[in-house]
Amino acid sequence: SGMSKSRDCFGYPLSIFFIVVNEFCERFSYYGMRALLILYFTRFIGWDDNLSTAIYHTFVALCYLTPILGALIADSWLGKFKTIVSLSIVYTIGQAVTAVSSIHDLTDFDHDGTPDNLSVHIALSMTGLALIALGTGGIKPCVSAFGGDQFEEGQEKQRNRFFSIFYLAINAGSLLSTIITPMLRVQLCGIHSKQACYPLAFGVPAALMAVSLIVFVIGSGMYKKFQPQGNIMGKVVKCIGFAIKNRFRHRSKAFPKREHWLDWAREKYNERLISQIKMVTRVMFLYIPLPMFWALFDHWSSTGTYHSCPLHPQTVNAILIIIMVPIMDAVVYPLIAKCGFNFTSLKKMTVGMFLASMAFVVAAIVQVEIDKTLPVFPKQNEVQVKVLNIGNSSMTVSFPGSVVTLPQMTQTNEFMTFDVDKLTSINISSPGSPITPVTYNFEQGHRHTLLVWDPIYYRVVKDGLNQKPEKGENGIRFVNSFDESFNITVGENAFVNVTSHNASEYQFFSLGVKNFTLSSTQQIPQNCTKNFQSSNLEFGSAFTYVIRREDTGCPKMYEFEDISPNTINMALQIPQYFLLTCGEVVFSVTGLEFSYSQAPSNMKSVLQAGWLLTVAVGNIIVLIVAGAGQFSEQWAEYILFAALLLVVCIIFAIMARFYTYVNPAEIEARFDNEDEKKNLENMNKYATVAPISQTQM
Repeated sequence: SGMSKSRDCFGYPLSIFFIVVNEFCERFSYYGMRALLILYFTRFIGWDDNLSTAIYHTFVALCYLTPILGALIADSWLGKFKTIVSLSIVYTIGQAVTAVSSIHDLTDFDHDGTPDNLSVHIALSMTGLALIALGTGGIKPCVSAFGGDQFEEGQEKQRNRFFSIFYLAINAGSLLSTIITPMLRVQLCGIHSKQACYPLAFGVPAALMAVSLIVFVIGSGMYKKFQPQGNIMGKVVKCIGFAIKNRFRHRSKAFPKREHWLDWAREKYNERLISQIKMVTRVMFLYIPLPMFWALFDHWSSTGTYHSCPLHPQTVNAILIIIMVPIMDAVVYPLIAKCGFNFTSLKKMTVGMFLASMAFVVAAIVQVEIDKTLPVFPKQNEVQVKVLNIGNSSMTVSFPGSVVTLPQMTQTNEFMTFDVDKLTSINISSPGSPITPVTYNFEQGHRHTLLVWDPIYYRVVKDGLNQKPEKGENGIRFVNSFDESFNITVGENAFVNVTSHNASEYQFFSLGVKNFTLSSTQQIPQNCTKNFQSSNLEFGSAFTYVIRREDTGCPKMYEFEDISPNTINMALQIPQYFLLTCGEVVFSVTGLEFSYSQAPSNMKSVLQAGWLLTVAVGNIIVLIVAGAGQFSEQWAEYILFAALLLVVCIIFAIMARFYTYVNPAEIEARFDNEDEKKNLENMNKYATVAPISQTQM
């Protein structure tokens, strides 16, 4: 094998390099495009959140269902190499079409910055996404299997390491693209009007897909390519069908039992095919419990704990994978082997599930800790009230059982909680003025703010926030103590027409310092500043900003905290991410490598697709369950998940006990030898016949 030796690099086939780079670019392209989809649907096309999310999930599910198609094309018809090339071309076209669909100038005939014919953009983007789903799904099982094909017999160790490197490339690509493409989107571009640059943000992934294709084709001369062996899947289905029918026909006691139900196909199909199908069905049987693992895993990454974590769960996950894969490969596994423990693939996968289950237990504990620090919101029969004095003098407000006195521009520190029936009277008083009773129909289960600015003037505002702001965002509202209304812009958001002595609704913002601009007030002198800054917003807080007129006539801003930001330390989140990632690394990488090593040569792609199918079914379970039940307590949900995963883990462990590992290459070599013997025997027959006939002449 002098030929293959010259192409070696550190004991690995050099061709691997091209396959890994190809995978990195492809994943960058895919995740980069995916990171923008929901924003593109809602902001550009203008669909509501529900429709956008539904279409997004449908697209993701499709990307995991098309692998079967790609695998069939590769194993039966075109071979892996040609399948990867042709579907990559389809994929690149899909990416380009999606990028074109996001150019607003395409149908913006009146140059006002919005497309005049949305249906053109929708049609283009849906076509693009369909091509992408076919492309990315179709090549996925082929690329990993094609990589495995590059190794010789006896290079199992290197081949397993390849699947680790392959998994690293996947996560490095997804990590970089989810960071980079949103940065590209916020650039401004356009011919007639400048807007968020979707064409650039979709165009870069399209370009990377083209690079991925080119890199793959450059390596063409170095690859080991296997010829596809006819319509293998058709044969498999027919053979299984025949075995079942045949078994059914001979179900009486008179017929001797056969060792395996597939042996009932012997009458019509050869031993080689039957043994190949046995390998595949045994692995597929093992896969049955796996979708449950993926369902819990994906549900986790989509709900994720946003409590105090500036990084999205998927980003943390990808970073940890990039750290953990090499550590597992170079440190943990060799140590386990040194201790004399045979850590087989299926044992690894069982351990992976167990670790993921423990991650949920830790998540539940952390959640209980978080719940202790959360603000208390009113129950169904309660009302909460706080007082905010936006006037120029001190005010005294008396409630049943308590009296508060507030100097100007101050508020009660906490919300006061009252039973609806007990909240009988509230009175406002100030030295030298009459007592004013507050008449207001308080809404049960809600927080209210009592604005006072004069002994006889007040207003009660229903807050509308009876939970922490979601996804770690921060609520902001404005209170106007001017005698006229005004508008305020905060970044892309506007608070329009905040009326005199009133509060706006809350709007929600991500972390950081926000800039406010006050506009449309006639009373403000020219030389006053109209720009203000918030304090540094953290996670899940809410603030009220009071804008009042100073003696100079200029506006001034006062900041009041309504809900304090999360105090739970990010460090508490690390153990659960760590456990989950270890679980994923041990489970996922091993699954890829196990699926490859246990598949007959003509069904390597099909089994990789089967592995991906477990992910797809997991995604579908999430979609079904997401709408079904919501726990009132988040920690209870985590405990349920942990229990479910543990059950799946135990079932899998039991199934794995009964699995016997095979070496497909060895089995195939045995059949090849037998075939050769038969051929030789046949030739010998003819050789002994010939001389006799000559003597007879």
